[in-house]
Amino acid sequence: MAPFDKTKSYASQEETFFDDGREEELVEFVRNHHDRSKIQGSPANVLQAIDEYGRTKRYLMNVGEDKGAIVTKIISERKPHIMVELGGYCGYSTILFGSAVRASGGAKYYSLERSPKFAKVITALVEFAGLEEFVEVIVGPSNEGIQKLHSRGLKTIDMMFLDHYKPAYTTDLKLCEQLGLIKKGTVLAADNVISPGNPPYLEYVRSSVEDKLQKLELEGKLDTDGFAKRSATQYGGVEALATGIKGNPKLIYDSQLINSFEPTGEPDGVEITRCVGEVGGSLQRGSFKTGSLLVDPPVSIIKYAVGRETPMCQNAVPVASRHSTQQ
Repeated sequence: MAPFDKTKSYASQEETFFDDGREEELVEFVRNHHDRSKIQGSPANVLQAIDEYGRTKRYLMNVGEDKGAIVTKIISERKPHIMVELGGYCGYSTILFGSAVRASGGAKYYSLERSPKFAKVITALVEFAGLEEFVEVIVGPSNEGIQKLHSRGLKTIDMMFLDHYKPAYTTDLKLCEQLGLIKKGTVLAADNVISPGNPPYLEYVRSSVEDKLQKLELEGKLDTDGFAKRSATQYGGVEALATGIKGNPKLIYDSQLINSFEPTGEPDGVEITRCVGEVGGSLQRGSFKTGSLLVDPPVSIIKYAVGRETPMCQNAVPVASRHSTQQ
């Protein structure tokens, strides 16, 4: 992993670092920029203007260039037809990934944002970037937005970016599983898994099918013990999450952490998770990729995913050894 470029560092994160007027100030900064004529209609230039604000004015909790590049690389390779983000904040990821999906031939990018105030900011900057016909912002709790998309006929999420209320990562993924939106080939990109961290989510996507089935009966109310206080009380208190969501524990995931940096230079990482099949179904050709490509995975790999056997294929790498990868 290349070292962090300190010349691109955002301003330091303050004790209060969002929802204090800076988001609306950002919109005015971009709209009234001295290079407005070059910025308007250009997603790349709008992103540069947002970065400029974050570096010279006030900190913004954006995914940033470094982690953003991890996701855009996967978009260019995966070429998702439909991509969904959970948590849009001020629209940085929306513009960055929405533009990448459009460039790769995708059909639609959905940004699910809980805050009406932030959704207004996202919409304003998306329109200024010229992406309003490609990006749709859905306002409200993420679980309701997911259900809304499903009720409107969405069958599959090809790629999903998780960057919202941290305790909701796992419950929202399970909701998507239960609705049948996660299928073989779906790619998940979860931000902030190091800073501030998300142990419950990492445990879930790294668990074998057998482990998930065993833990299903033990699940109860929301447990925020695995989260930093600021994450558990991000919106002024512990959020009420969807209950009774069992997900689909038979889905098989291949997950790895890619280390990177926050825009301030603080170490962080993105967990990249690929759904490679389902117990009782088939594994995706060429899905296990950690230095060598596993082609035509044998039945023994499916047994390994359920926790019954170790892989019999020479190129297979045990899950426990795949969880940290330098970019």
